Amino acid sequence: MTLERMISFDIDGHRFHLRAAAVIAEEGYVLLHRLENDPIWALPGGRVEPGEPGAAAVVREMLEETNEHLECGELLFAVENFFEQGGTPQHEVGLYFRATLRPESRLRDKTVSHKGTEGDKALEFRWFQFAELESVNLHPAFLRTALAARSTTVRHVVQGR
Repeated sequence: MTLERMISFDIDGHRFHLRAAAVIAEEGYVLLHRLENDPIWALPGGRVEPGEPGAAAVVREMLEETNEHLECGELLFAVENFFEQGGTPQHEVGLYFRATLRPESRLRDKTVSHKGTEGDKALEFRWFQFAELESVNLHPAFLRTALAARSTTVRHVVQGR
């Protein structure tokens, strides 16, 4: 999808984004992704399109990036994330949903990194054990401990303020 269709815009010196992401966890592992060779890992997902529910954005993004279908479940985290990128302050609202891969998904193989694409950019998808997340450059940073806690209630998090 083109950036023009995503809920992402500049306002008062900030870049605002509405992002939806999948928390895909199984057997003590969580699936993360990054731009190939980027030092920062994140939960798989992307920006929401106008009029698109967050859960639908998660399903669409995974299909676009990996050609894989997933089931999107309940909301786990509503996150206000403040950070700087390329010298521009960023204000991101993130909706993080529990999600599951289909039984036949190639992404379920935890022994290898998986390739994906975002437009013309290469993506890497990799499983990490919950126990090793403290040493992973995962953003937003609260996820390093929150994912391992496996809370069953929705949490509102403000990160970076």
